[in-house]
Amino acid sequence: MFSKSKINDPAPTDTAAAKPATSAAPSAAAPAAKPQSEFKASAPKAKPAASVLSTDLHVTGNMKTTGDIQVEGTVEGDIRAHLLTIGETATIKGEVIADDVVINGRIVGRVRGLKVRLTSTARVEGDIIHKTIAIESGAHFEGSVQRQDDPLNAGKAPTAAKAKPAS
Repeated sequence: MFSKSKINDPAPTDTAAAKPATSAAPSAAAPAAKPQSEFKASAPKAKPAASVLSTDLHVTGNMKTTGDIQVEGTVEGDIRAHLLTIGETATIKGEVIADDVVINGRIVGRVRGLKVRLTSTARVEGDIIHKTIAIESGAHFEGSVQRQDDPLNAGKAPTAAKAKPAS
């Protein structure tokens, strides 16, 4: 760890000294540039931050992403994401499908997730289909709870089967 900081700290000093120095100094500056470019190359590999829907935003329509979403506003439609966080001020009217669902606000509709967590401020009116679930004291929940090994994919077939007889 000490050697890494030693490599990074002298690089700007060596680069500044390299300008007035002879041609031997630029070769010393070249290795210092490589770690900086390697650092820049690794930065795009970092996972992007969650998309945030602010409190004043009202969305009508479905949303689908492989990333993370944090909802603070109102959504009328279905949401599919990797990690979905429903803020205390948020209201969702529609189906929620995500690997991880953290509910602090209000959902009117079905919730499907591998991990579902209802915090003490959560208000859910609808069924929850999960692999694991945690419900904190104070959470409000009206509906049924069903455990499935694969709650994300199991929802497609029953929904289609229910839709055909209803038509």
